[in-house]
Amino acid sequence: MSLNAQTIASDLAAALSAIAGANTLDELKEVKSKFVGDKSAIAKANQGLGGLEPAQRAELGKVIGAARAEINQSFSERERILTEIRDAKVLLEERVDVTLPTHRVNRGGLHPLTILTHEISDLFVGLGYTVAEGPELESGWLNFDALNIPADHPARTMQDTFFIEPLESGLVMRTHTSPVQVRTMLDRKPPIYVICPGRTYRADELDATHTPVFNQVEGLVIDKGITMAHLKGTLDFFAAKMFGPEVTTRIRPSFFPFTEPSAEVDFFYKGRWVEWGGCGMVNPKVLQACGIDTDEYSGFAFGMGLERTLMVRHGIADMHDIVEGDVRFSRAFGTGHR
Repeated sequence: MSLNAQTIASDLAAALSAIAGANTLDELKEVKSKFVGDKSAIAKANQGLGGLEPAQRAELGKVIGAARAEINQSFSERERILTEIRDAKVLLEERVDVTLPTHRVNRGGLHPLTILTHEISDLFVGLGYTVAEGPELESGWLNFDALNIPADHPARTMQDTFFIEPLESGLVMRTHTSPVQVRTMLDRKPPIYVICPGRTYRADELDATHTPVFNQVEGLVIDKGITMAHLKGTLDFFAAKMFGPEVTTRIRPSFFPFTEPSAEVDFFYKGRWVEWGGCGMVNPKVLQACGIDTDEYSGFAFGMGLERTLMVRHGIADMHDIVEGDVRFSRAFGTGHR
């Protein structure tokens, strides 16, 4: 076919008609490939200008340039219109009816024991303590010997302690979080102010008030001039924050190998005395085992069961409710709901 103005006009008309007839962006994309791209009739006409005489080439070049500009403008305008139509359709089809009722979906939540642990940790961090943690699989020396618990102590029998085979390994599942205190004293120099929350293990049957896996929180202070008065003041503050400002505490003489003197701490709550935990001044033998100068430093330690604290604080009568993982128990504390 010869290259002339009539041919170009015919190609222009075909391109404009195809562009106007495209009803979707996908159809317009096909039109572009055929009538607008490098393989279109107008593009081929432009390529054929090289074989014409200079005068004819200049004349038809202007015609082809005008035709290509008109095609591109028409394509852009049609693309804009079809894009607006598509967006309006998407907005209509994908709109969300905010008046529809929602489906209540349960979400994960922290266990009440975890919440209590965080609360206690935050409380003592506010007093300048740091939170110390240690392994649950522990060295027998750290769990017993360093705490002045001799080899013939009842706590070291199979009835109280989970020993790890082979027995020659000297490993146990820690029976308290006190080994964390020993690790802290071995790693740091006084003054030491730490709180040690964590899971512990003893060979108890699960019943209403006991569980073989339970949680403790222990506190340790080593500094110059520490006395029982500091311990009593700390316990009073701790109890008030846990059970309310009207709570009353008392300490009764007791015995623990790792403290001397030792005491049991009770608190008066809702008309009755409740046994809370053990406490006392750190035994000098424990300080010496950890390389602390007992002529310069003294300290106190205390430990409470978190399950006991949670049960008394919230009137929980059965340990099974805490350990069996029923979400209805957690929901009563405001967790597990959206």
